[in-house]
Amino acid sequence: MSTAATRLLALLGHPVAHSRSPAIHAAALEALGVDARYLAFDVHPEALGAAVEGLRALGALGANVTVPHKRAVMAHLDRVEPAAAAIGAVNTIAREGDALVGSNTDAPGLVRSLQDAGVALAGRRVWVVGAGGAARAAVAGLAEAGASSIRVHARRPAQAEMLVADLEPLAGARLSHGPLDGEADLLVQATSATLESAADPEGFAATLPLESLAAGAVVVDLVYAPLETAALARARRLGLRAVDGLGMLVWQAALALERWTGREAPVETMRAAALDAMPPA
Repeated sequence: MSTAATRLLALLGHPVAHSRSPAIHAAALEALGVDARYLAFDVHPEALGAAVEGLRALGALGANVTVPHKRAVMAHLDRVEPAAAAIGAVNTIAREGDALVGSNTDAPGLVRSLQDAGVALAGRRVWVVGAGGAARAAVAGLAEAGASSIRVHARRPAQAEMLVADLEPLAGARLSHGPLDGEADLLVQATSATLESAADPEGFAATLPLESLAAGAVVVDLVYAPLETAALARARRLGLRAVDGLGMLVWQAALALERWTGREAPVETMRAAALDAMPPA
C-alpha cells in the first residue's frame, strides 16, 4: 500500500472566489493522474509572508499568485527568475529542492496563445494599452517572440514610461511610450476596462484607435470575462481579427503545471474546464 501523501498546490490572492484556476487545474491533475489538490486561498496582504512559509512547511509542490500579490511575493521567495524580476511580477512559485522559486508564465502564456491562434509575431509592430502587470508581461513576451516595435499607452503616462525603462534593456524590440500614432499590426488590450464589472466598457472600447491598425491586424483583449469584450466586438465590426483572453489564461496555467509536475500539460482538457467554469453569457 502506498503511503505517499496528497500534495498541495495553491492559489494565493485577494480575492480569489472568482478564479477559474481551481477548476482548470483540477481537470488537469485528474487527466494526468497526479495525486495533488489545487486550492484557492484568500490571503490578505499582511499575511502573505506567512502564507508563503506555510507552503514551505506543508511541502507544497508550488502555487500560483494573483492580484494583489504578484510583486510583493518576490520578497518572500528564495529566488526569482530574471524574466519575472524584469517584469516585476511572479505568478508561479515552484519548489526546487528546498527552495521556493518565482517565475512568470503570463508572458510566455500570451505568446503560446497567439501562436495557437495562428498569429505571426516576428517583425510585428505592436501597441499595448495599459501599464500594469498584464501589460508588462505582454511587452516582455512579445519582445522575446520577435516583435520589431512595441508602443505602450496608458492612462498614467508615468507608469508607461517606467514600464519601458524597466524592460527596454532586456528587449530586442524597439520600445516606446505615448499616444498610439502611426500604424500597427497587433493591439493588445491589457487593462481591466473591458471587464464585465467595468464602469463603461463600451465607452472605453470606442477610445481605442482600431481604425489606425494595418489591414489584417489583430486585436487581443487579455480580459476573458466576458470572452467577447466590447473591444473585440468593435474589432470584428471593423473587419479586424479578434483574439480573446481565454488562451492566455489556459496557457499560463499549463506552463505552471509543467513546472510543478514535469509532465506535459493536457491543454485541451484545461481549455474545456475553463469554458465550463465561465458564467453563462
